Amino acid sequence: MTAPRPLSPTELKRLHRTWRRRTELRLALILDGVQNPYNVGSLLRSAAAYNVDTIWAVPPTPGLDHAGVAKTALGSGRFVTWQEVSTGDEAVGRARSAGYRTVAIELSTGAEPLFTIDAGAAVCLVLGHEDRGIHRETLGSVDAIGFVPQLGKIGSLNVAQAGTVALYEIARQAWAASSGEAEL
Repeated sequence: MTAPRPLSPTELKRLHRTWRRRTELRLALILDGVQNPYNVGSLLRSAAAYNVDTIWAVPPTPGLDHAGVAKTALGSGRFVTWQEVSTGDEAVGRARSAGYRTVAIELSTGAEPLFTIDAGAAVCLVLGHEDRGIHRETLGSVDAIGFVPQLGKIGSLNVAQAGTVALYEIARQAWAASSGEAEL
């Protein structure tokens, strides 16, 4: 057996194309006051990696022109449509008009483990401020509230990491559904 080696750029593109073709999943994000530009840049990079169509940004979320966002995103902004909106409610309305089911990722009453939520084929994940979370009005207007279960002694993840885990979980559900497997 030959030793494993890193994939070439062509092999990497083929690998990702294979997984992308396994689902018709549509993804979007609402950043409801995510304030740290490095978190926004990291989420933008993850969004591009998971083929997110649109990000709706609610103040005080910094824009694509912020130096910290640009530094962390490393050019990912060109792969995602970025729209600035005034409120989380407006963002949820736009997401619904575009055909998305809105799922907030939040540690709150009524939240269910994300892996138990049937997200569907078009999902818009809602992520909030690093300390205060999602605005109460926005949280009251979403279709579902999920959380990322954790095993350790730390009670929460950084918003960028939680958002990336949530994007993966929604994609995993879609891949499992498309292959007919209960678990993937």
